[in-house]
Amino acid sequence: MLRRATSWDVVRMATNRRAKLYEDLSMASRRYLASYVLFNQAIADHLGLHPTDVQFLSLLTAAPAPLTVKEIAEMTSLTTGSATRLVDRLERGGYVERTPDRADRRRVLVTSVPDRLDRVTAVWDDLGESWQALLDDHTDEELEVITRHMTRAHDLSHAQMRSLRSKPKAD
Repeated sequence: MLRRATSWDVVRMATNRRAKLYEDLSMASRRYLASYVLFNQAIADHLGLHPTDVQFLSLLTAAPAPLTVKEIAEMTSLTTGSATRLVDRLERGGYVERTPDRADRRRVLVTSVPDRLDRVTAVWDDLGESWQALLDDHTDEELEVITRHMTRAHDLSHAQMRSLRSKPKAD
């Protein structure tokens, strides 16, 4: 004999569906993040750069103005020493240069070198069409949801990085 679904059954089904969606999203996120890290490594290997260097060059070119090493450390959640070594590597490779800040001669600004950066941009441009095609079948509303999620994930990851850096290292 079939019984009618009660409101509790509906709640339990909704809860089970939500739990399954979280589980699926968790697994998809783990695969996505791992694939992106490995993809970034492949690009870095192709260019002969460190993976952090590739990501930093992307951030630097998106910045509205040249940055100080302290700002780079804050942006990347690196220590100032690590940020200095990052800039040193990229300066040796000709990707960035240090210039005195005209407004405050005590500060040094890091700027990208456009001619050298063209090498990195060419690799991204070559791969870009495939990434664009991946998004083409999404509605504008779906793209807004994806963008909102990525923005919130960015903010959360930076907060978590700051939190991790403030704690003693695990044994």
